[in-house]
Amino acid sequence: MSKVFFVGCGPGDPELITIKSKKILQKADIVVYSGSLIPPKILSYCKKAKIHDAAKLVREEIFKILLNGAKKNKAVVRLHDGDPAIYGAIREQIDNLAKKGIESVVVPGITSFLAASAALGTQLTLPGVTQTIIITRAESRTKVPKREKISELAKHKATMIFYLSVHLLSDIVKEAIAGGYSKTTPVGVVYRASWDDEKIITGTLANIRKKVLAEKITKTAIVIIGDVVKPKSYEYSRLYDKTFSHGYRKAKPKTKK
Repeated sequence: MSKVFFVGCGPGDPELITIKSKKILQKADIVVYSGSLIPPKILSYCKKAKIHDAAKLVREEIFKILLNGAKKNKAVVRLHDGDPAIYGAIREQIDNLAKKGIESVVVPGITSFLAASAALGTQLTLPGVTQTIIITRAESRTKVPKREKISELAKHKATMIFYLSVHLLSDIVKEAIAGGYSKTTPVGVVYRASWDDEKIITGTLANIRKKVLAEKITKTAIVIIGDVVKPKSYEYSRLYDKTFSHGYRKAKPKTKK
């Protein structure tokens, strides 16, 4: 029996797939991919594979394809957009395969919040602003623990990143302000980060909902809230400061006036 590979293909730009992921796809016999979230160019790397669109399948059907392929000693890939570890469903698949004696291998990919940050040209952690990133989603059909309510997480005033939530932007704004962010806090929304039809919208908690509605964006977008989106001020990193010593460089002595 062969292993099943859970592969992240990156956020959309076909050149952002890892070399390792591309090689696995080129050798694959069976690929189950995440529907329209996977660009056609990346699917073209599946030179000899029989491919299955997971958007048209239920859990049991996907599992059967992966299991039967592995039992026949085929090279089997479950292809995920972005990185398989973030808002995927790999845990349940890996555990069920393990019960059948099938080993799984996870191959990481570039996730969309990093592509969104790159599109915004921002740094998600900044000295003097925040050293913390909170990745979450707004509550809808998938419930969120009470301790993870947006208003509770917002109390940290860290960089907040929302997946799968742009259609609930009004709730996000309301809860973020209730948690302590000011209405002038910068917000960036990136639709289909790194794709050819990528859209970048920036504003504040006070006006971002109106701007996003004007663009008719209701899905496939990352929302980033925090001063890092458009900082008014920040501190320079100490790592490259001439007065800072570390294992590879000694601080330069202060010059006398």
